Amino acid sequence: MAIDKNTENKATRQIDAPAAEIFNILSNPERHAETDNSGMVVSADQGERLKNVGDTFTMNMTKEDGDYQTVNEVFAIQDDRVIGWKNVENTTAEVKVGAKWLYELEPIDADNTNVTLTYQRDELEENLLAMTEKFDDDFLAKSLDSLAEAVAGA
Repeated sequence: MAIDKNTENKATRQIDAPAAEIFNILSNPERHAETDNSGMVVSADQGERLKNVGDTFTMNMTKEDGDYQTVNEVFAIQDDRVIGWKNVENTTAEVKVGAKWLYELEPIDADNTNVTLTYQRDELEENLLAMTEKFDDDFLAKSLDSLAEAVAGA
C-alpha cells in the first residue's frame, strides 16, 4: 500500500482497566517505553506529567543506525479521555518530523475501556513517509497490547 500524508492507521482494543488508570500511564512520559512494542523508545529524557496542549517532552530513542532524541508536543488532551502528541523533531539529526500519535479512551464501564490509537502522517515531510510504513494497523494493535500489559502491571 502506498503511504501518503492522508494515510492514517488505527487500532482499537478493550483494556480491562478504568480510563483514569490508562490515562495515568499515557500522560507520564516516564512510562512511554512500556507502551512501545517497537523497541525504539528507550526512556524519557525530560518530561513532567502531561497536562496541557503545548506541553513538551524529550524521549531517548534508538534504531538500527544509532541512538537519537525526539522532542514531542501535546496537541490534544482531555483528562481520562484523549491524549495526543506530535513528534516535532529528531533533535540529534536536526530533522523536523511531524508524526502524530492520538489515544482516545472510551469507558465501557467502571473497569473496562476501549482505547483507539491513531497514527497520523498529515504533517510529515514527503521524504519521511516511507520510514513510517511499519506503523500500520498491526503495529498499533501490538502497541495497545503493550499498553494493556503496562496497565495490568501498574
